[in-house]
Amino acid sequence: MTEKWTTIIKPQTGLFEINFKELFRYRDLWQLFVKRDIVTQYKQTILGPLWFFINPIITTIMYMVVFGGIAKIPTDGLPQPLFYLSGICIWNYFQTCILKTSSTFRDNEGIFGKVYFPRLVMPLSTVTSSLYVFGIQLLLFAVVYIYYVITGLHIAPNIYILLLPVLVLMVAGLSLGFGIITSSLTTKYRDLSLLFTFIVQLWMYATPIIYPMSMMSANKQMIAALNPLSPVVEAFRYALLGTGTFNWWYLGYSFAFMCVVLGVGMVIFNKVQRSFMDTV
Repeated sequence: MTEKWTTIIKPQTGLFEINFKELFRYRDLWQLFVKRDIVTQYKQTILGPLWFFINPIITTIMYMVVFGGIAKIPTDGLPQPLFYLSGICIWNYFQTCILKTSSTFRDNEGIFGKVYFPRLVMPLSTVTSSLYVFGIQLLLFAVVYIYYVITGLHIAPNIYILLLPVLVLMVAGLSLGFGIITSSLTTKYRDLSLLFTFIVQLWMYATPIIYPMSMMSANKQMIAALNPLSPVVEAFRYALLGTGTFNWWYLGYSFAFMCVVLGVGMVIFNKVQRSFMDTV
């Protein structure tokens, strides 16, 4: 009798090759990793999921005291809690995705060495589980938003609010691209993870989280827009709050930058995943 194989595992033949059919076939594993990331994040803690709210609240209060109260940095005419929370929601999602994705190989080498599955499932599950946390923090932002509307503050959301899914997708793509590049490089050079963590911390100050781009001159705005996350944060504020700097050219640059980073990341990831178990 002739043998009939139900599953065939073969190496990738190209650096740009992504087997989307295989990723879809492993969607149950994807969901399990998402659930694992969410459940274990605050497991065996006293406050548990409340940390999803406590983290942005404490950060907002700190920004109000340091940057709003002491440094007197303007907030585009918006109440400080509303202004800071709008940036914190986006930044926390980006930071969580990029830091967790950047340690994909190192943190899961035990699983990778025992069983086969598409390696790309792991960073994709990180981005998906972080989206859950982003949704919770966005709910907190909505509560503060509604409070100021009830108290009589004039807030003018506009048609660009329809771009929110695209903006979130761009943040996810940027964090995934940078994360898998760093994850691939740190399989051989472990100290790069420490350097990258430091760079991400500085990155926040190069992004208009605690200050608006409107306080800059036109030339400085162009320099600030070289940071691909800056136009996304400004567009997010402009769509929801009606204030900020919205520029289609800047946003198009960020989208193109995301595509390039994702492409480079996939090439490096596909190259490294073939032999990373021999390295780690």
